[in-house]
Amino acid sequence: MTADTSDHTAVLMTGAAGALGHAVVDEFLGAGRPVVALDRPGERLDALGTREGVHPVPVDLGSRAAVQAAFAAVDALPVEPAALVCLAGGFTPGALADVDEAMLGSLFGSNFGAVLWCVQAAAPRFAARGGGAVVTVGSKTAVTGPGPVAHATSKAAVVRLTSLLADELRPQRIRVNAVLPSVIDTPANRTWMSPDLASRAVAPSAIAKVIAFLCGPDSSPVSGAAIPVYGDA
Repeated sequence: MTADTSDHTAVLMTGAAGALGHAVVDEFLGAGRPVVALDRPGERLDALGTREGVHPVPVDLGSRAAVQAAFAAVDALPVEPAALVCLAGGFTPGALADVDEAMLGSLFGSNFGAVLWCVQAAAPRFAARGGGAVVTVGSKTAVTGPGPVAHATSKAAVVRLTSLLADELRPQRIRVNAVLPSVIDTPANRTWMSPDLASRAVAPSAIAKVIAFLCGPDSSPVSGAAIPVYGDA
């Protein structure tokens, strides 16, 4: 299959103001692709919005109505998005005994719900322009090994959602793929990582290159994939 995701069309991105988000923004801007940054309102989004080529749109990604309103605001921007990168999400550690209603609701809302609402809003817009690409973020723990119960399960739901959406949206020339990170080498993670783990953690810039590839024309045959980006971490 093919999708119209030319090298200079805009990219919608949730979680753009985070550590991985900054690396992904850098990757796209460096390739000449503007970024529409969909994130919670605040100083980090405001600061990101001062960069040339970045269009900040504050939104509560856990609310379907808020996401629909945000995409209506995107329609008024002087850009033509052809890709959606869903980086936003939450993390809470916890074994089986630690899971309660609040934790479960929060993680499924931030990890699964935010992706669902954004793809739901983006898909008809991409279809109207002839196609597009979506990249979601699962996790290594979603598919293998031990992990925090609620978080890993919510990410597993994202991976399965990716597969379902790839099948449903294929006739509209919309490709949907997931990347599966583990421990990412960020300043926040460095505060708790052992030296050994820090030496194996994956640089955000390396993950950004995979995401950019999945949003570009060279990956036109790829849809429904869950791509490990966790290296040795």
